[in-house]
Amino acid sequence: MQVFEPKSQIETSDNIATKDQDDKHNASKRTLPPATIGILGGGQLGRMMALEAREMGYRIMTLDPTFDSPCAQVADSHVQKPFNSVEGAIELAEQADIITYEFENISAEVAHHLEKTSHMPQGYRLLYATQNRIREKQAIEKAGVKVAPYYKIQDEADLHEGLEQLDYPAVLKTTEGGYDGKGQLVIRAEEDLLHAIDMVRQSKQPLVLEQWVAFEKEISVVIARNPNGEVATFPVGENIHRENILHATIAPARISESVQKQALSVARKLAQTFELVGLLAIEMFVLPTGEVLVNELAPRPHNSGHYTQQGCMTSQFEQHVRAVCNLPLGATDLHTPTVMVNILGEHLDDAVGQLTQMSSHMKVHLYGKKDAKPKRKMGHLNVTANTIEEAFSQINHLQIWDPIE
Repeated sequence: MQVFEPKSQIETSDNIATKDQDDKHNASKRTLPPATIGILGGGQLGRMMALEAREMGYRIMTLDPTFDSPCAQVADSHVQKPFNSVEGAIELAEQADIITYEFENISAEVAHHLEKTSHMPQGYRLLYATQNRIREKQAIEKAGVKVAPYYKIQDEADLHEGLEQLDYPAVLKTTEGGYDGKGQLVIRAEEDLLHAIDMVRQSKQPLVLEQWVAFEKEISVVIARNPNGEVATFPVGENIHRENILHATIAPARISESVQKQALSVARKLAQTFELVGLLAIEMFVLPTGEVLVNELAPRPHNSGHYTQQGCMTSQFEQHVRAVCNLPLGATDLHTPTVMVNILGEHLDDAVGQLTQMSSHMKVHLYGKKDAKPKRKMGHLNVTANTIEEAFSQINHLQIWDPIE
């Protein structure tokens, strides 16, 4: 199978000079309303980004193969073409003044074409790195930041060697396309080995074996940077997962000041090293020693940043628009403790039914998806309160989810 490798990854003296010229131009270029923002992807992140951008006076165009997708419902226009359609990308570029993306799984060829032929300030290098777990880990390590020990798996022999080095338990993951626990297998002991071998044999791409991390907490930081180099971090969020899907994010995270400083420092280091434009969400593990390890990156708005919609002066979606359009970044102070809870398919009917019972400190965000399938993210609830415990109490009182503690 031929894999598309963007030529921009090869830094020759000619394209370095061109890139430097482009960087200087983009650093001074600002995209002001009523310009049209083209969004690659039509999911809920694009929808919430579009809603914020429209409030700022921008027009919105989205590229997505699905009719009536969440973002298309609120966009001015919709290019209904596959994500790997260069024709669709050209149509988007011809009508949009600036292009951004709302998820990582964009065709490499399409994104590379747009970087060369249109105004896409985020570029493609960071997107390309985060589309593959091995490339992502290598990029993080190159920036001088720690990740959990891992081993590249291409065949059964690699699996045995990797387990010998990392020991049990370990997690076997696909390198591309996995999310919300999909494409992952926990190998707890030798009896799980047959399932792991089967996963290796069936995979058409290399896998990655990660050492199991006995963490105390999962946290995340959303950081923004514009082409002028201005940087702003949102407060550290504490994440609770259920069945490998994010269930709730708590802000501020219940962590020590030293862990908080370490997490924010890691975020700034990655943003500067990657020459970030837009948003970067960084998921991290907090070890019992207080050390922080980076788990995953997402170069876009992130589920764990939804609390910013009610908790902060500037939401992550507005901040992303500000960053890519090279506007001054907004304030990120946390007004009040906030807890975000995801509304999955199995919660939707109860959440809608409870709308009249919700307090004035609760805000429901629904994504406009038609099919409420189990484990599918259909919306989220933000709850603000004087304390985290008070927010938990309000959420638990609804009896939609198992109690949060």
